[in-house]
Amino acid sequence: MVYEARTYRKLHQQKDLCHFQVMVGETDLDIAVRKERYDQKLVELAAALVREERDLLKEYINRDPVFLTTLEPYEPLPDAPFSVLEMSRAAQLAGVGPMAAVAGYFAETVGKKLSAFSREVIIENGGDIWLKTSKTRHVGIFAGKSPFTHRIALEIKAGRTPLGICTSSGTVGHSLSFGKADAMVILAPSAILADAVATAACNMVQNAADLESAVNFALNISGVTGAVAILGDKMAARGEIKLVPM
Repeated sequence: MVYEARTYRKLHQQKDLCHFQVMVGETDLDIAVRKERYDQKLVELAAALVREERDLLKEYINRDPVFLTTLEPYEPLPDAPFSVLEMSRAAQLAGVGPMAAVAGYFAETVGKKLSAFSREVIIENGGDIWLKTSKTRHVGIFAGKSPFTHRIALEIKAGRTPLGICTSSGTVGHSLSFGKADAMVILAPSAILADAVATAACNMVQNAADLESAVNFALNISGVTGAVAILGDKMAARGEIKLVPM
């Protein structure tokens, strides 16, 4: 796989936090914590957790390869690990395959672990974010060539976190999508659910007329609190969404 420069990461970077990266295989995390809490041991802790979770997933996929390839809701084996259960549950709600939730799962799992060491934690994994904060923060929306890119951000109040903010796109990145949205952004307390729903809602968008129905679909799923859909110069938003200029 050719490395893709993740220039969108500057849209969520916070000047008051220390950002660092953890890369294990295909998993590429940008992690932010309070500057005074940063320590090499945190980097090692995050990397070890990612390796452990990846090994558990690989072991399960070796036993049941359908988990990796199916694009339909999936019923886990009785002895499936926690990751498989959580991804499958979210995917069933969204109506997609469980791997649609893998980035959100890793972001949330690492975020929860590190939140024991820092009250400010942001984990970004391929455009999917898990965020816990004690102050209001702005998270920019990247929508490829849309004129909204670099112009708008989500305002996130501390009281709404922990929060998952996950983005799917039919025009940006290498992830599988059957839709044409430049960005489908889903907010939910669970980043795992937000990731799965972002994929499902993005798949619904073939033209600008589909934006409203896609966000309505997302908000009708229990646990989703907000949705933004962008295609070119058109946008639809619903739920607990506050957009501000960047």
